[in-house]
Amino acid sequence: MEKKSPLTTPDYIDEDIKTLDWKEHIRRRPGMYIGKLGDGSHAEDGIYVLLKEVLDNSIDEYMMGYGKSVEVTIKDGSVSVRDYGRGVPLGKVLDVSSKMNTGAKYDSKAFKKSVGLNGVGIKAVNALSSYFRICSNRDGESKQVEYCRAVVTRETEIAPTTETNGTSIRFIPDKEIFKDYEYKDEYIEKLLKNYVFLNSGLSIHYNGRRFYSRNGLVDLLNEQMTTEPLYPIIHLKGDDIEMVMTHSNQYGEEYYSFVNGQYTTQGGTHLSAFKEHIGRVVKEYYNKNFEYPDIRAGVVAAISIKVEDPVFESQTKTKLGSRDMGPQGPTVGKFIGDFVKKELDNFLHKHAETSEILLRKITESEKERKAIAGVTKLARERAKKANLHNKKLRDCRVHFNDAKGELTQDSSLFITEGDSASGSITKSRDPNLQAVFSLRGKPLNCFGLTKKIVYENEEFNLLQAALNIEDGLEGLRYNKVIIATDADVDGMHIRLLLITFFLQFFPDLIKSNHVYILQTPLFRVRNNRQTWYCYTEEERREAMRTAGKNPEITRFKGLGEISPDEFRHFIGKDIRLDQVTMRKEDLVKEMLAFYMGKNTMERQNFIIDNLVVEQEIAS
Repeated sequence: MEKKSPLTTPDYIDEDIKTLDWKEHIRRRPGMYIGKLGDGSHAEDGIYVLLKEVLDNSIDEYMMGYGKSVEVTIKDGSVSVRDYGRGVPLGKVLDVSSKMNTGAKYDSKAFKKSVGLNGVGIKAVNALSSYFRICSNRDGESKQVEYCRAVVTRETEIAPTTETNGTSIRFIPDKEIFKDYEYKDEYIEKLLKNYVFLNSGLSIHYNGRRFYSRNGLVDLLNEQMTTEPLYPIIHLKGDDIEMVMTHSNQYGEEYYSFVNGQYTTQGGTHLSAFKEHIGRVVKEYYNKNFEYPDIRAGVVAAISIKVEDPVFESQTKTKLGSRDMGPQGPTVGKFIGDFVKKELDNFLHKHAETSEILLRKITESEKERKAIAGVTKLARERAKKANLHNKKLRDCRVHFNDAKGELTQDSSLFITEGDSASGSITKSRDPNLQAVFSLRGKPLNCFGLTKKIVYENEEFNLLQAALNIEDGLEGLRYNKVIIATDADVDGMHIRLLLITFFLQFFPDLIKSNHVYILQTPLFRVRNNRQTWYCYTEEERREAMRTAGKNPEITRFKGLGEISPDEFRHFIGKDIRLDQVTMRKEDLVKEMLAFYMGKNTMERQNFIIDNLVVEQEIAS
């Protein structure tokens, strides 16, 4: 008998070829349709994409001139969205919610410049929900269909109604797919604010709160800015385009870009053109050979355009790939370039005071860049010679999604201090997606210093090189920058010094939601049968009650005390991360001056006063 080689592959026969039903395909491969699943603890998690897919249809109705308000209710994981648009044609209620590639958006007359484009949106929501109901009210008649995981459970006949025109959808994300999920107000409110900023006059009512914007993108910039603008926000509008911009005294560049109301967090062709033409127009206006980085240093800006049949680089629509505005229209670059050239140039000619302030800002940025030019060159050479892979950085293998050229969502850099801590993480990590950067002692308090220190200080220079953010976030090599320090006073101090570094020189890294704090357990409680890792005193007490008599209790004083085998649990799929965020009320300059400045006595009194309050609360 002939023996098969151990390398022989199984037979490849007809039965190996399978066609999945659309519902099954979405449920087996949800990431293709909604990106990361998650549990609601991050803004990009799938449950928010489900909400957004439903909301997008309501916003499209408003953009077409129908319905001035949308009602959103979320309670106990159940989501309801009611708009007052035209209502889905009653004969197609079943089709638009359960037949793939079915929708009105293929006809640009009905939805000329809409968010959705491929007839998938609410079908994916339907397939990924344990309960889904769609009800359409149209001209005195109503039709309703209910589903369980995209299988019809109830369908009504068309019947008379006194309800106002519009569409109502209610869904409950399937807990078989979304484990222990929870909708968080902070992410929902940010999403809803973006909708109203982009659609002046639209009201969205969410759990009793009203979201409304009168001034569009000006309101958005005022909401996002954490430093005072150097000059009043420039606001320019045209057919299918709106832009706002100002400058501040922060480092870096800060942009918000939108296409047909969709927040393109990864930018795309429109943002690239916008940035290029801001620099070009300003340079030509002053008739000086300024460098583009000097013109854009400290810029805070937003752009919104409307495109026919937009092409995005993923189903979650975070990056525009379209080159043209429409079949008969100009390229995206020319359309934006012509608008910025005419309108921004006119504005600068009409507003001399703004032009003078902008010129001073550009000149100051130019002086600072030239002052550190020599240091920068030497620092780059030093960073190359430092052999990062052996000294400071233990890199991961995968940074980008090759198919899209985007950062892989789980690519992470752990910043830690000391050989023992970095050694434990290095031995525990996933080398494909998790890198480790090891600090040597406490970093410098860089508050009040200029960017020259980034290049002169070895720690900062090498960290900047590892992240590849010297020229902005376009080159960022990790989606998550995770500060991993001991849960003691020294660890907290290092954490504050690193956050100060990012706030001072790379605030856009934090504003773009890339910076996190790693939570590690303070205690280990175990008996003969089970082990509990406890992150708080409350968890420790609960574990002790569950463990019974005489459990073994270990207090982890530092990351280096946690063995690599144990550490694997804390940086794997159950990793606990706290995102570092910035709000409008967090005025960075004032906040850093208080916490990291030289006002030692004032800060000491603050600590003493609040320590007393904490002790009173505890008692």
